[in-house]
Amino acid sequence: MRKKILVIEDDRHIVELIRFNLEANDYEVETSFDGKEGLMKALGIRPDLIILDIMIPEIDGLGVLNRLRVEESTKRLPIIMLTAKSSEMDKIVGLEIGADDYITKPFSINELIARVKAHLRRTQREQEHPKPATRTIAIKNLVVDLETYEVTKSGTPVKLSLKEFELLKTLVENQGKVLTRNQLLDEIWGYDFYGETRTVDVHIRHLRSKLDDDEEESLIDTVRGIGYKIK
Repeated sequence: MRKKILVIEDDRHIVELIRFNLEANDYEVETSFDGKEGLMKALGIRPDLIILDIMIPEIDGLGVLNRLRVEESTKRLPIIMLTAKSSEMDKIVGLEIGADDYITKPFSINELIARVKAHLRRTQREQEHPKPATRTIAIKNLVVDLETYEVTKSGTPVKLSLKEFELLKTLVENQGKVLTRNQLLDEIWGYDFYGETRTVDVHIRHLRSKLDDDEEESLIDTVRGIGYKIK
């Protein structure tokens, strides 16, 4: 069965470019030109992945993303954000809310298609080989429940986005082992190319701020020029 991609973007030329190339790669494509209709379609047709522009009418992309992440049926749905080159804050907010990835305009259509394929491969892999529920992991005053996706520090709940939790989970499951940025990209985001290691760095920074850590005293150790590890 062909995978279904929903494209929510108000620039019709970009929509047609994306549609043409996705269909050429044997994907089924649905489109919407504003956030309100896009949200309704996302909740109604249950796509396998969404490509979502930020600057769209009715409801902007961040609003759509936020709504999708609180809905049980769409909270794990892969979502790739399209952002303007100057919108660094939008990228950070999008990742904080729970975007899986972002592409900066103007973008390479080949890169976008490659990332779509990578995220769908990751989702397929998780569906075919779900990781069994395991024990709670405690490191110092931090407790990570790998089954309920809950994190507490000194007994106080720590609210993390899905990607932040997956990043923390991967690190605690490999305590003491240095994981490169590319390894983390491949494990959590489904790709290990294009040099988008800043995505990992942004999530690490958010994790540290939520865990009340600074880089000098952080539970997450930076191994400069390589990656990160849990001490």
